[in-house]
Amino acid sequence: MRVACTFSPESSSCLFSFNVTLSALVLTSLLPIAAQASDESQLVSMINRYRAAPQMCDGKRTGPLQPLASSKPLSQVKIGAWTPLRTALQEVGYNAVRVKTIDVPASDPAAALRSLQRSYCQSLLSTQYSNIGISRRGRSWQVVLAQPIVSASLAGWQTTGREILKRVNEARAKPRTCGAKRFAAAPPLRWNAKLGQAAFAHSREMATFNYFSHTGKGGSKVGERAREEGYLWRRIGENIFAGSGSAREAVAGWLASPGHCANIMDPHYTDMGAAYVMNPKSTNVIYWTQVFGAPR
Repeated sequence: MRVACTFSPESSSCLFSFNVTLSALVLTSLLPIAAQASDESQLVSMINRYRAAPQMCDGKRTGPLQPLASSKPLSQVKIGAWTPLRTALQEVGYNAVRVKTIDVPASDPAAALRSLQRSYCQSLLSTQYSNIGISRRGRSWQVVLAQPIVSASLAGWQTTGREILKRVNEARAKPRTCGAKRFAAAPPLRWNAKLGQAAFAHSREMATFNYFSHTGKGGSKVGERAREEGYLWRRIGENIFAGSGSAREAVAGWLASPGHCANIMDPHYTDMGAAYVMNPKSTNVIYWTQVFGAPR
């Protein structure tokens, strides 16, 4: 059986193709568990050596890539025809922004690598994944490639909020089309602590109560939340985002959406605050809020 599954914030899919012979059905592994664990570690090392050297894949040359970090939870993921990928990840406590699982039949690590190189070189050489987990059952090898939701370099919300400000000002510095509307370059925004607190409060509420909306649980809107923090405004706006674990991904997601992009490029705004809050038990794990304002 050969299986390839993918999951991202936009979509998830699994393709199962069965190629089973009678001899495969009766084969059982006589290898000790310790030897299998060694084989799994060996395959991780072989994949990382493969990534470390320039390669040709589907007619394209790739440069040397960073090694994949071995993940124990990913090696414990159990994928089946009736097990949703999200559920399998939740069962081992791994929150992923994207993941791909591959099942290949092979007698040893070298044969498994050859099969992976032949059919899945794009996945092995992708820069979209930073973690790997491998498990083996008899002749069946399961390789799980994933990118965790939260970036390893993610700092506290105030530091990350200022990183968002920096990226937003870089975007505003150039003309940009948001959907059908063309915007000229706009002046840079200033960090505003009150708007930052308003953003933090809304992200915290979304994470705590597991919802995703501009409207608060009590019916509040962004203007009310800004006033509660002491920001008196004549113009106010808000962007929210969930499920990606870096400032870069949050800003890229907003810029790819016409309405959110228009908020970022609006020349009438002068101030900005932004924040994120995490709750591993919630649906989207991490919730981002960005608040724009022009004071009275």
